[in-house]
Amino acid sequence: MTVRVNGRVVTPNGVIRQGCVEWDGNRITAVAEYPSVRDGHWILPGFVDMHTHGGGGHTFTTGEAGQARAAADFHLAHGTTTLLASLVSSPFDLMRQATAAYAPLVAEGVLAGIHFEGPYLSSARCGAQNPEYLRDPSTDELAELIELGEGAVRMVTLAPEREGALEAIKLLTAHRVVAAVGHTDATYDETRAAVAAGASVGTHLLNGMRPVHHREPGPVVALLDAPNVVCELVADGVHLHDGMLTFVTATAGPDRAALITDAMAAAGMPDGEYELGGQAVTVADGVARLARDGAIAGSTLTMDAALRHAVDAGIPMGDAVRMVATTPARAIGLGDRVGALQVGLRADLVVLDDDLNVVRVLRDGSWVE
Repeated sequence: MTVRVNGRVVTPNGVIRQGCVEWDGNRITAVAEYPSVRDGHWILPGFVDMHTHGGGGHTFTTGEAGQARAAADFHLAHGTTTLLASLVSSPFDLMRQATAAYAPLVAEGVLAGIHFEGPYLSSARCGAQNPEYLRDPSTDELAELIELGEGAVRMVTLAPEREGALEAIKLLTAHRVVAAVGHTDATYDETRAAVAAGASVGTHLLNGMRPVHHREPGPVVALLDAPNVVCELVADGVHLHDGMLTFVTATAGPDRAALITDAMAAAGMPDGEYELGGQAVTVADGVARLARDGAIAGSTLTMDAALRHAVDAGIPMGDAVRMVATTPARAIGLGDRVGALQVGLRADLVVLDDDLNVVRVLRDGSWVE
């Protein structure tokens, strides 16, 4: 049975001011003008969050299926219809446990995949990653996780200057796993070597990276300059100054800039004491920081809030929508399934009011309660 929703439809080609989206079952069947509509709500593709550690008091970082399901439900209510479960640096036993626990959720469609942010990261740029667990990349570990996950492992963030990193990147990309550069003290040339080996994502660009210098551009410039790399951005006004957010977006373009939440369990929760990767986190005024040294420890962001912040910062609505849906979907290899209001893609959409607050969420052809 064909179902329709009318309003201001945001497509990859622009905004249809008087439009409609139709779907039958779980597939979009039409996106078209509908002249009888008078403005109405915004209709956007479902958001795609390629980097989130939890939310609503629940976490992905402990490898527990119940926690993962609840965290995914929390973000779904905020319009995120596709998301990766991101872990932080941890012992290999926990990585294996999480892979086994989350693979059925990926098969079920609750999660779009697993993202290992670490443990193959720089000690000098570890940020809120637990330094106790940092180590050089292991192709043996990665091969075991890929086999165990049977397609569930979708992305791995690593520092390209660590011994064995290029071999790890080649292994990942050979198995269609996205290799991301992050938490790195790499030079410009080391980063370019990682991109040449197959790395295609910059993990929360500028955060957890060697800063730009005019005689050593470092990873930021190398990633921005690479036409095949998508750069993640945390649009919460804490991780990045709005001027940097708009600069990177203008430099890379909305087809190479993806908004992420990098959210942890405290997203949607009161200020207080939390935990991330075995480390104490204090949330005050909505900002999460490690108790031990004040390092930013993820965020309390949701994707609808990230969209609002980007638009308020001056990013055009159409560009911002690509950055919360189309670009991240393509970055993690799902652009042929989700991320845009196009005929044939999965029927995922978000209805927003004039203030860009979520009114309704459709996932896989069904309205979310």
